[in-house]
Amino acid sequence: MDKYVCTACGYVYDPEIGDPDNGIAPGTSFENLPDDWVCPLCGVPKSDFEKEE
Repeated sequence: MDKYVCTACGYVYDPEIGDPDNGIAPGTSFENLPDDWVCPLCGVPKSDFEKEE
């Protein structure tokens, strides 16, 4: 599964870790995150993330 980077603050969403503080279980791919999920550090929407190269 691919990692995605927040273009605003540099936070990396790693699907192996998920976002447990916000109810996202480990193993959740970026594509399967809820549409209203936002960056846990700066609050920008999912649309402001880019696939890590």
